[in-house]
Amino acid sequence: MGIFHLFGRKAKEAPAPQAGEAQEELEIYSGMRVEVTTMEGRLLFVAKLLGLHDDKAELHQYSESDEFQEGESIHVRIRGYSDHDRKAVYMEGRISPMPHHIWQVEELTVARIGNDRAFFRLDTNLDATVTTFSGLNIGEKPCKLLNISVGGACIGSEYVHHKGDKFLLKVKLLEDRPASAMFCQVLRVIERGESNYEYGCQFLELTEEDEGKITQNIFAAQRKNRARS
Repeated sequence: MGIFHLFGRKAKEAPAPQAGEAQEELEIYSGMRVEVTTMEGRLLFVAKLLGLHDDKAELHQYSESDEFQEGESIHVRIRGYSDHDRKAVYMEGRISPMPHHIWQVEELTVARIGNDRAFFRLDTNLDATVTTFSGLNIGEKPCKLLNISVGGACIGSEYVHHKGDKFLLKVKLLEDRPASAMFCQVLRVIERGESNYEYGCQFLELTEEDEGKITQNIFAAQRKNRARS
């Protein structure tokens, strides 16, 4: 079965649902950002999904990756996110390297579609700061970066923030790289006890270049953590 049928794409190829059937739709578009991981969940690289046709596609890589032997083919998980539908799509397939950081994907299938967060998250415990520009906590305050993805971060802080608050998050993911600065909005608040809060934040106003830099730092930090273990 072709991948477009699995997705129920809006184009006319999609079969009409039978009476009583629920059909979940998600538009697959050229340039969808995806994260490619091993079946065990280790992040390999970030890419754009292009040339989608039936159960084949191309992945145009724009992050670092581990070294693969020429001609090597591996079974992977591919996780993407639709900016239009605000949904994550989980796929599997077999990839093999091509020239110019392009990967051929075959046997591409859809595992599921969900509303959960799409991006790979790297667990951390790093010193960071948040700078607010209004309210009681105006100015720069210390915090802990608990985890980070291309789309957002979770921080721990003794200072009170509220859902919808915006601030500038600064953190140095790697000692040998410049600090990253991301404009954030609080999406959820978890109280862990007196003067102990966790904030789930979404990054705002990131350019593709910004996303690329964050991705590179996340990937490099993951690889460094793996080397220590």
